[in-house]
Amino acid sequence: MATVILVRHGRTTANATGVLAGRLPGVRLDEIGQAQADRAGARIGSVPVAAIVSSPLERCRQTAKALLAVQGGTLTIASERGITECDYGDWQGRPLRELAKEKLWGVVQTQPSAAAFPGGESLASMQARAVAAIRRRDTDLEAAHGPDAVWVAVSHGDIIKSILADALGMHLDLFQRINVDPASVSIIRYTGTRPYVLATNTHEGDLSWLAPKPAKRAGRARRVKDAVVGGGAGPSGPPLG
Repeated sequence: MATVILVRHGRTTANATGVLAGRLPGVRLDEIGQAQADRAGARIGSVPVAAIVSSPLERCRQTAKALLAVQGGTLTIASERGITECDYGDWQGRPLRELAKEKLWGVVQTQPSAAAFPGGESLASMQARAVAAIRRRDTDLEAAHGPDAVWVAVSHGDIIKSILADALGMHLDLFQRINVDPASVSIIRYTGTRPYVLATNTHEGDLSWLAPKPAKRAGRARRVKDAVVGGGAGPSGPPLG
């Protein structure tokens, strides 16, 4: 039952000017984006994570470094091509206001499963490789660090939306209903039964409840793997007062 914290990179110069950056080199966080990444790092800093995995693109690695800065130990950033940005092909580097006039724009908005970018990849193939990469990493990290392991994946908006849609059991054609802001935190816990989406698109709030708990004494109840009828009591959260 490992848990992945999905973090979108902070705001970039391309985001601020309305350009579809895609996989263009040299797209970096702007001043606001760096502050957003630092804030996400401060939130996650209360959780000892087993790994930080990042898209190889610069903006994600910058964000991952902000998360790494508040983690102790000998943790490093692992690169994962499976969660790199969608290959937007000929759309890459063009203004969004210009792309909105293209016929394909309507398909991307209403039937993403049928959208394939000229000279690039389809949204369906993007989702397939991203979900496969996250689930593979999650399985490997649970095997290495135990079922209470928590890890971080730093990626891109459409990538995280597609991973959340898969975890929610949503068809890809509905994934545009999910919003993922720069430097936002979303959380999924994968189990043998199903994924549990614990949070989406959060910007504030204590995350210490995700920290692995000390081993239970013999005879104490273990974490239930099935859905709790009635909703359960939830995490204990930070101490009051």
